[in-house]
Amino acid sequence: MTTTTLPKAHSSIVEATELPRIIKVSDNLYAAAFSLMKLLPARFILDRAEAAGIITPGTPVIETSSGTFALGLAMVCRLRGYPLTIVGDSAIDQELRTRLEMLGTTVEIVEHRGQPGGIQGARLARVEELRRQRPDAFVPGQYDNPDNPGAYGVVADLIGETVGSVDCLVGPVGSGGSTGGLAASLRPSNPALHLVGVDTHGSIIFGTPDGPRTLRGLGSSIHPGNVKHSAYDEVHWVTAPEAFHATHELYRAHGLFMGPTSGASFQVASWWAERNPQSTVVMVLPDEGYRYQSTVYNNAWLREQGIVPTPAPTGGPVTVDHPLDAPSRWSRLLWARRGFDDVMMPEIAS
Repeated sequence: MTTTTLPKAHSSIVEATELPRIIKVSDNLYAAAFSLMKLLPARFILDRAEAAGIITPGTPVIETSSGTFALGLAMVCRLRGYPLTIVGDSAIDQELRTRLEMLGTTVEIVEHRGQPGGIQGARLARVEELRRQRPDAFVPGQYDNPDNPGAYGVVADLIGETVGSVDCLVGPVGSGGSTGGLAASLRPSNPALHLVGVDTHGSIIFGTPDGPRTLRGLGSSIHPGNVKHSAYDEVHWVTAPEAFHATHELYRAHGLFMGPTSGASFQVASWWAERNPQSTVVMVLPDEGYRYQSTVYNNAWLREQGIVPTPAPTGGPVTVDHPLDAPSRWSRLLWARRGFDDVMMPEIAS
């Protein structure tokens, strides 16, 4: 009689879904496709706080997020008995707010009233107010907490086991956790790993002027401490129409129903892989597309916003020498593992 060892059941939905599927998209391009990437750092940060005795069930948790980190935290906090308050902005659509509130999360929406750091600065200021009111509360601090990038070591191990040696890693940059954490874990065995960060116009992370951002989920109006600029070899700025088209194409061509930051990552990674056919490329796809069915995947919404999903230029990105030279189209800069000030003020650095 043949016996079969069955896989054990997962202990929770978090354990079942926090790691990505590794999918071969083309001869030299692989996707690390997450259902909800921010589940991983949310769980890891709370694990570390529990192990250090900082939090116990019932400890209030306060954080700022208008996207998937809020949802990841809400899921983990609900399962573990931590009352959660999320400070967000108008980017929290009604569908996401409903999901958060059904998990018992208190959602506060703030507006930008000219504070330094834009809307994210306003959100952080409100978190500090709430922290002063509740000194017993725990603030995960996704932008600056080193446990955010530290969470991705297990993903680097998974990539190593399934793909092998990686020549280039491409991913969107918001808090800096995923790309920075993966590169830090992959480079000890491969120091030459080429790290490509994907940003958007209106984000100040890599030096373009602060402004409105239609492409949300990446970029920032503050400088997160977890973004280690000297880790990046190359930076791309992608527009919303280009990213939305790439999101649709990722689904049409490969059946990967993902969000718009995944589309931005796919746009850059597929171009890089085509230009470097001998290199193994892995792209980070942070979340699935279900949250965006009424927006990015909705033609009526796109028309209302005046957005026409547009294929990336066939000639690829415009290469610039300075972030302030980046035009309002797909652009790239060879960052060359320099610090932020070294790129922005090269004459002083030299």
